[in-house]
Amino acid sequence: MRTHYCGDLRATDIDKTVTLFGWVDRRRDHGGVIFIDLRDRTGIIQIVSDPQRTPDFYPDAESLRNEYVVKIVGCVSRRPLESLNSKLSTGEVEIYADTIELLNRVDKQLPFMISSLETESVREDVRLKYRYLDLRRDRMAKNLQLRHKVIKAIRRYLEDKRQFMEIETPILTRSTPEGARDYLVPSRVNPSQWYALPQSPQLFKQLLMVSGCDRYYQIARCFRDEDLRADRQPEFTQLDMEMSFMSEEEILDLNEELICYIFETVKNLKISRPFPRLTYTEALEKYGTDRPDTRFNLTLVDVSDIVKDSGFKVFAEAVKNGGKVKVLPIPGGNETISNVSIKPGGDLFKKATDVGAKGIAFIRIKNNNKLDTIGAIKDNLSQQQKTELLARTQAKPGDLLLFGAGETDIVNSSLSRLRLVIGEQLGLIDHEQVNLLWITEFPMFEWNANENRLEALHHPFTAPNPEDLDNLTTARAQAYDLVYNGVEIGGGSLRIHQKEIQKKVFATIGLSKSEISDKFGFLLEAFEYGTPPHGGIAYGLDRLVMLLAREDSIRDVIAFPKTQQASCLLTQAPATVDEKQLKELQVKSIYQPESKIE
Repeated sequence: MRTHYCGDLRATDIDKTVTLFGWVDRRRDHGGVIFIDLRDRTGIIQIVSDPQRTPDFYPDAESLRNEYVVKIVGCVSRRPLESLNSKLSTGEVEIYADTIELLNRVDKQLPFMISSLETESVREDVRLKYRYLDLRRDRMAKNLQLRHKVIKAIRRYLEDKRQFMEIETPILTRSTPEGARDYLVPSRVNPSQWYALPQSPQLFKQLLMVSGCDRYYQIARCFRDEDLRADRQPEFTQLDMEMSFMSEEEILDLNEELICYIFETVKNLKISRPFPRLTYTEALEKYGTDRPDTRFNLTLVDVSDIVKDSGFKVFAEAVKNGGKVKVLPIPGGNETISNVSIKPGGDLFKKATDVGAKGIAFIRIKNNNKLDTIGAIKDNLSQQQKTELLARTQAKPGDLLLFGAGETDIVNSSLSRLRLVIGEQLGLIDHEQVNLLWITEFPMFEWNANENRLEALHHPFTAPNPEDLDNLTTARAQAYDLVYNGVEIGGGSLRIHQKEIQKKVFATIGLSKSEISDKFGFLLEAFEYGTPPHGGIAYGLDRLVMLLAREDSIRDVIAFPKTQQASCLLTQAPATVDEKQLKELQVKSIYQPESKIE
């Protein structure tokens, strides 16, 4: 039987006889004495095979190669002073192998090197195809360990400190409107009817509040058939929570405690509380986004009122047409940002135009606060407008002012993107810093121009602010998002728990009475049986672990992820199925591959 894991052995274990299992990370022959680095998921320990001290199994040590699976029995010894390895947690000790048993060998050439000392860059498609090998590598093994520790900390806090119950909710449910596309599953026993895989456990967790399970959580699997990015997957994991009889303030306080507990338990890092807060409107005004990275101080300044009557038509017409003119002031930008990068073809110009801006206007502040620019901006501003502009932006000689003008959404998104790019270029972002921020008071609805209707900004079960019930179309939501260094990691709200308000919200997003009854009749009926006030939150667990691991993609913290085309390179899913299976489901594919043009 295994007595220890490789990475757990320390100087306190000296003179113990231990039994270890693992993979050969590498083998070295030093003048007859063979050293083997043995690896398991906890780390590496050095094994020594000496022909004088352990002659019986020395030939076995000679035959070992990388990634062979072995069992080692031996005595823990102190390493000689000259061979201590401070880079390893086990660097004070080594094992003299009394027995070496080969459990399995490697019969094919490895697609890439796995050793903990290997630094070669491996293409992601190769890593995903041989994911079981990739997961042996030090980086991925540590990421999975980190994920496990985060989930363990979540369970301990919620269960042991806050009396939450973990309750599973159905995977096969019904399709409901709003949100992303559903993954659909045909029902064999109910011909022509379909299940949907859950985009979240939203309705079930609300029904659990009706049931009296007043503190629920779940490490929930969720599914969305949507376009993918580095931080999205077709199937992903949420920490899902719901609470009854708690105010918004109490929910935020509990969640701050949870996040601080995770950071301290997993990263040994203490986070100060309370977390800062910005309303949705304040975030857009200052940062151009509801997910601001607040690790650096560049902020946007609205100057629409100053330039609305200027002679510069781009500015005047933007304001006249209901848009905005905003400035991103860059202290010292004259020295650090060239005209070439701002003008057409430049890197900053491209970043802005990629999100819909037509270009970047700019002013450089010279000595004596003289305004210098290329184009017609300064010549079409009055002296009063120039003075007000300098005062509003607090610009000083040497500063650069970047302007966005046009539709408000495009101005915000383009300047927000420039802010992040410039923050990185100028080294303004401290990557060791952790900034957590609540965004509150979201609008209830946003306009869907494609469908010519309002849709819920979060989801249609979010409670409106009581002060705004007279006009739901412009109501604020009792909603909150948690942002970590510019990335949203969680979002939630107080929920509607009154039938009439819920029906009004459904009607506001354009659902007919029959659609409301058909899709959500069971929920509205539940609201007639004594539903407590409640609210909750859901965290993107993959995204949180990605940030804690300092990875750029959630694929690197998921054991078996999909590609950006939603496919699994390991199992070759999705794949075709037998016609017999489709016939049993009474489903037929109408897909016709495009004919190839010779």
